[in-house]
Amino acid sequence: MTADKRTPNPERVAFLRSLPTEVKQSITGEEAETFMYEPDIPESLYEKIKDFITEDNK
Repeated sequence: MTADKRTPNPERVAFLRSLPTEVKQSITGEEAETFMYEPDIPESLYEKIKDFITEDNK
């Protein structure tokens, strides 16, 4: 699938937008892109956002 055809996960986009400014500033573009488009969270990003993640048992 090409980058033009991919759609970001809207829940993950909303999550990234809801983070405090200082946390958002520490996230690299590559980490954010991987988080929005891939099923797995990069370990480096997880360490930055783990305090803001809640378990969602849907």
